[in-house]
Amino acid sequence: MRFVRQLKNWWKVQSGRDDTPLDGETPYWLLSLVFHVALLLALATLLVEYQKRERIAVTLNPTVPEIEEMPALVDIEYEDDDAVGSNDSDNFEAMMDMAPAAEDITEMEATVEQEIRELGDFVINEYMPEINSEVDVTSIAVNGVAGQATTGTQGAVDRITHEILLSLEERKTLVVWMFDQSASLLKQRDEILRRFDNVYDELNTLQASGNEAFEDHDDVALLTQVVAFGSQYGPMMRKPTDEMDAIKQAIRDIKVDESGVENVFGAVAAVGREYRHLCKVDRRTGEKERNVMIVIVSDECGDDIQNLDAAIDICRSNLIRVYTIGVPAPFGRENTYVKWVDPDPQYDQSVQWAPVRQGPETVYPERIKLHFTSNEQEEELFDSGFGPFGLTRLCYQSGGMYFTVHPNRVSQGGQVPRWQTSTYSAHLSRFFDPDVMRRYRPDYVTQSEYLRRLEQNEARFALVNAARLSRVKPMRPPRLRFEKLDEARFTNEVSVAQRAAAVLEPQINDLYEELRKGERDRDDEISLRWQAGYDLAMGRVLAVKIRAESYNAMLAMAKTSLKFENPRNNTWVLKPANEISTGSQAEKLAERARMYLERVIANHPDTPWAVLAEQELQTPIGWRWTESYTRPPEPQPQRPRNNNNNNRQARQRPQQQAPAPPPRRPPPKL
Repeated sequence: MRFVRQLKNWWKVQSGRDDTPLDGETPYWLLSLVFHVALLLALATLLVEYQKRERIAVTLNPTVPEIEEMPALVDIEYEDDDAVGSNDSDNFEAMMDMAPAAEDITEMEATVEQEIRELGDFVINEYMPEINSEVDVTSIAVNGVAGQATTGTQGAVDRITHEILLSLEERKTLVVWMFDQSASLLKQRDEILRRFDNVYDELNTLQASGNEAFEDHDDVALLTQVVAFGSQYGPMMRKPTDEMDAIKQAIRDIKVDESGVENVFGAVAAVGREYRHLCKVDRRTGEKERNVMIVIVSDECGDDIQNLDAAIDICRSNLIRVYTIGVPAPFGRENTYVKWVDPDPQYDQSVQWAPVRQGPETVYPERIKLHFTSNEQEEELFDSGFGPFGLTRLCYQSGGMYFTVHPNRVSQGGQVPRWQTSTYSAHLSRFFDPDVMRRYRPDYVTQSEYLRRLEQNEARFALVNAARLSRVKPMRPPRLRFEKLDEARFTNEVSVAQRAAAVLEPQINDLYEELRKGERDRDDEISLRWQAGYDLAMGRVLAVKIRAESYNAMLAMAKTSLKFENPRNNTWVLKPANEISTGSQAEKLAERARMYLERVIANHPDTPWAVLAEQELQTPIGWRWTESYTRPPEPQPQRPRNNNNNNRQARQRPQQQAPAPPPRRPPPKL
C-alpha cells in the first residue's frame, strides 16, 4: 500500500496534523466499495444485453375436431323402482356421480423396465398388451363403473337394456350373453330368462315406433349369441340370431357343470377373438360393422385369473364393453358360504352351507386374519361394496359395469341373520352405502403395477405382507376353562395351553414387526382405503399381541398363586377384562392400539373398517381369573348279572319303528 502511505504523508505536510482520513479501516472500505460498484455495473451490462436479444414468438393453433351432437336418449320405464336404472331422481343423481370424468380416461400403459420387489410367495402375471391397429381409434375406451349395488337382477337387466339401446343408436350391435354353468346359478338364470321377453319386446317396440336407433340399419340391428362356460366354454347356438324362441331355448339348454371350475376370463378372451372382426373399421366407409357387447352372468370370481390381462387387452383394443351381473365380494376374504337346500324333495331338505370362492375385491387380500379372542363363533363376513377383483377390473377397464346383486341387501347399518339368507345366496351379515364405499375403490391395475405402488409406500407393502402371513399361520381361539379336579391333571392342562400360547406369540410378533416397518410412511398415505386398512391392521395386531402375552402370564399365575375363595369351587375360568397384568410396556401398546382403532372410527365412518374397529374396541384387551364349579363325572354303574335266568326277563312290547329319515346329500360344487 505504498500509494496510501505517500498520500498520508502529503496530507500531514499540507494540514500539519498527524491523523489522516485514511487511518484505520478506511482504505479497505474504499476498496470494497469500488469493487462492488464495478461488479454491479458488469451485471447491469449483461442484463441489458440479454433484453436486447431478439425473441421468437411461437403461436400454436391446434385443430379442434368437430363434436357431433349427442343423440337424444330414449326414456325407458323400469318395473323395479328401487333397482338400479329406475327413472327416479335419486338414481339419476347417483348415476351422474358414477359417470367417469374426463381425467378418468385410461391411457395405454407404456413398457417400463423396473425391478419389482418380491412379495412373499405371490406369483406375478406379466402380460404386455398388443394393440389392434385396425380398431376404430376415434373412439376412446374410458373406465366404467366398478360396482353398482342392487337387490335383484331386474334392475341390472334394465340398465343393460338401456346400454344396448345406446349402442344401437351408434350402429348395429351384437350382444353375447355368457352364463356360468354352476348349480348355484340356476335360480338367477331363470330370473333372467323370464326378464328376456320384456327386454327384447321393449327393444322391438322401439324399433316398430320408428326409433332413430334402428332407422339406418338395412339388416338386423340387434343380434344375440348365448355362450356357456365352466371348465370349458362353447356357444349354445350355431350363429348369432334375433329369434327370441331360439335365444330362450339356448339358455334353457345350458347344462350344469359339476366340476365347479369357472374359466370365465379365457372364455371372454375367446369370444372377443371370435367376434373382433366385427369391430374392424372398413377403409371404404370409415365405420365398423357392429358394436360388440358382452354380458356375463356369474356368482363366482373366476378360476383362471392368469387370463385376465389377455381378456382386458382383447376387449379394450376392440372397444368391446363387458358387463357383469354378479355377486358382491366378501370384504377382504376369498370364500363365502352359500345357502343350499337339496332341490329334490326325496332328499333331506335341511339347510347346508357350501363354501364358494367369491372374493377378494382386491389383487391380494388387504385384511389380516386374526382369531385370538374369547369369541369362538365363526368370523363375520361383510359386503365389500365391490365385486370380485378380476371380473370387476374387466368391466371397469373395458368401459362396462359390474352389478353386485344380493337379494338380502339391506340399508346401511342393518344386519342380516343367517336364517334370513335366501337360497343359493351367500350369507353377508352387513351391507354398506355405495356412495360411501365409492371413495374406497380398490386399485384396478395389473399385478406388476400393483406391486410398484406397494413399493412407493412401506405402509402398503407391510399391510399386504402381514395379511399374507396371517393366512399362512392361522390362529385358534385360546382355551379358557381349566378344571382342577386333580392337581396333576390341572397342571398338565395349563402347561399344554402355555405351549400353544408359546407357539402363537411369535406369529403375532411377526405380524407386529412387519406392520411396524410401515409406520414411517403411514402419514404420507393419501388413499382412504390404504389409510383405513393399515390403521385397522395395526390396531388389531397390537390388541391381539397384548391379549396373547397377558394370556400366557395368567396361565403362569395359575400354577403358583391361585387359590379358590370358595372351597366348593373346583374350576378356574379366564374371562376377558380390561386389566393388563404384564407391565407398563403393555399399557403403552394398549394405548397405541386404541389410538389406531379410534382413528379408523373417526376418519372412516360407515365402512367395514370402522365396524371391525368398533368390535375390537368392545372386546376387552386383558384377562382375569374367575371361579366356577364343575360337577365331577359320576362313576359308571355296574351291569346286573342275570344268572343265566332268561325266564325272569320282562317281556317287552314290540315298538313301531319310526320311518327312516330321507337320505342326505352333500352340496354339489357350486
